[in-house]
Parts: sequence; structure tokens; C-alpha cells
Amino acid sequence: MKAFTKLLTPQEARDVFARAYSPVPVGAERLSLAHSLRRVLAQEVRASSDLPAFDRSTVDGYAVRSVDTGRASSGTPAHLQVAGEVFMGEPVQFAIGAGQAARIPTGGMLPEGADAVVMQEHVVRTGGAVSVERPARARDNVVSRGADITSGEVIIRPGRRLRPQDLGLLAGLDVPEVMVYRRPRVAIIVTGDELVPPGRPLRGSQIHDMNTYTLSGLIDEAGGVANAYGIVPDNLALLVERAKLAHRECEMLILVGGSSVGEKDVVADAIAALGAPGIVVHGISIRPGKPTILAVAGGKPVFGLPGNVVSAMVIFDQFVRPVLQAMAGVGEPPRPGQTVLARLTRKVATGDREDHIRVSLIERTGAVWAAPLPGGSAIITSMVRADGLVTIPANATLDEGAEVEVRLLP
Repeated sequence: MKAFTKLLTPQEARDVFARAYSPVPVGAERLSLAHSLRRVLAQEVRASSDLPAFDRSTVDGYAVRSVDTGRASSGTPAHLQVAGEVFMGEPVQFAIGAGQAARIPTGGMLPEGADAVVMQEHVVRTGGAVSVERPARARDNVVSRGADITSGEVIIRPGRRLRPQDLGLLAGLDVPEVMVYRRPRVAIIVTGDELVPPGRPLRGSQIHDMNTYTLSGLIDEAGGVANAYGIVPDNLALLVERAKLAHRECEMLILVGGSSVGEKDVVADAIAALGAPGIVVHGISIRPGKPTILAVAGGKPVFGLPGNVVSAMVIFDQFVRPVLQAMAGVGEPPRPGQTVLARLTRKVATGDREDHIRVSLIERTGAVWAAPLPGGSAIITSMVRADGLVTIPANATLDEGAEVEVRLLP
């Protein structure tokens, strides 16, 4: 295998890959609301009715005509006859006329003729009559029909990842099912003679596979479905066979380890066997993650990630996640709270590669500070202890107290 001929900057690598592959959603399916949490909406939803569907009370009390209470006070209350009572979930079969009121609960439908509700605390009831001790203005304690949503209004647009509050709104508008984008199937193959799965005892210099589990979680958070194809030893023929199977069955393929230029680093050759155009980027000026591979085969994206677990997670964040989210139909901009501004607790300098440092956040004297964490690309505890990542440009020096943007980790 040839050594890296030229390291591209991260942005150059993104641009080259974008010219080779344009991600699009992989399809859609109709799901019930009960199974739609965190799924990405594929079709806009319009309200088929107003919400609320009728004028409703916001308090327990009495529905009245405001004109009948205009001069009411504790000294000279307005005396009204009780025309009836409103019950939750039942139609109101009477109207309010001049000098009348109706008992109404919170959320109850306002009777015809009423335009306000007087709170229970401001009414004295005696038999079939009530004395109102303060005036009510029109629409007092009333939510009008359509105040939340009007019929025909677009309530959720495609690209929204559905949240609990979205599902509640849809249920309130009698939308039992929605069209959502299908979650892309992402194959994970980890390579290396030294790897064994968790639960199996180690021998010699063997280590347990961590990447399958970290990447599976990241894939799920990004909107995909992880399909683990297991551990493959450093054998080109075996890797090609497994990669072809995974490539055939999934919409995206991630191979982990063996992407550098050592004698046993066979991932690049395996990717080349999957089809044209093949590898478009091999080697990126980024730390961690220099030996990253970006490829396209048979119209599907293929990524070769470094075997060190921190490197794999950083490269996933920088290159795989945006592609996967586009394939999953995610069309929302980043939400507030996904990044935070903080000040560095110490000086940080980079070499000739863009660096992505792990930081923990500390509140000090009313400000947020980012403390860089020690640990190399193989030290997963640096990610476990981290609250976020900070990107530092190549050949840069940031002094203690410098303001940085922290990308918060999930």
C-alpha cells in the first residue's frame, strides 16, 4: 500500500467527497405515533381542524355574558340565574341568555351566548342563582377556538426529528400516523488480529472491541440503524468477502482499523474491491484521525476510520454524521444548546494539523471554562470525561482565557 501522498485539510476533504457523493434520504415509511419518537418527518402535516376545536374555559367557575357583569363589585354584585352546567366531554345543549350563567370546569366548552368566565373564587352561589362580585371582560379566562392551531395550517415540516411535544400536538389534531424517513442501515466492520468481542477472555496482546459499540451508539443518535458485521482479522480476502456482503445489504459502510499504511493495513485494498469510483480521500490533516478514508462504491458512501477509538469517534462526528443525517432526512439546523462558548483554562497550541481536543466544562466566577483533557487517540476515558470537543486550527496558539466554541457531546 502506498503512503499518503498528500494530506487534505478537513474542508478540502469534505469538498472532494461532496463532489463524489450527494446524500439523499433512503426512502420513507408510514408509522403510528407510538413508534415515531425521534424519527424524521418526511411529509408536511397540516391541521385538519382548529385547536382547540371550541372556545374553552381556562378556570373552574361560571360562564357569563360580560355585559351582565360590567358594574359588579363586592358591594353591588351582579345577580345571575344558573341556566345549567357544562360537563367535560359532553355537548352543551343550552345557551346563555341575558342575566344567566352556567357552571363550567377548566377545559369545558363555553356555552353559546357566553363570552367570559368568572373564577369560582369571585362568585357566591345561593340555590339556583349566583352573585358575581367583580366585572368580567369579554374573553376573560377563555381560550378561543383555533387560538393554538387553525385548520389548514402547516404544523410540522419535513426534516423535523419528532419530539414528545410534536407527538402530543399530532395526537391532539387526530393524526394517528405520519410519514417518516426510513433510517439508513449502516454496516460496521472492525478489523484487526488483536480484537476480540467483550465477554471473551484476552490472550497475549489482544484487546476487546470498543468501536462496534461506540459507533453503534453514534449511528443511532444520528438517525441510522447500526448493523454489526463483526470482527475480521487482517486478511484481505476475508475482509473483501465481508465488506461486499455488508455493502450489498446496507446503505452505508464503515470499516474500522487498518486504514493506515502498514503491512497489515488492508482496508484501502478492500474498499477498492467494492467498485467505482472507490477511494476519493485517503489521509486528512486532522488530529486525531489522520489515516481516514472517504470513498464511494456503487453509489454508496464508504468510510475507513482509524482503529483508535477516540479517532474513530472524532472522524464520525466530522465526516460521517453529516452524511448520515442527510441520508436520514434530517433538515433542521443545529438546535441552541448544542454548542456553548467557554474560555480555555490553559494555553493550547497545535502543529500542522487541525486538532479536536476534548474538554470538560467548569463554572468559575460566573463564567464557563473549558479544561483540555489529557489523553491520546486511544484513551477512551478522555471522551468519557469530556463534555465536548473544541476545534483548534492548524498552526494556531490559543492563550489561557481565549474564547472557544465547544461542541457538546451527546
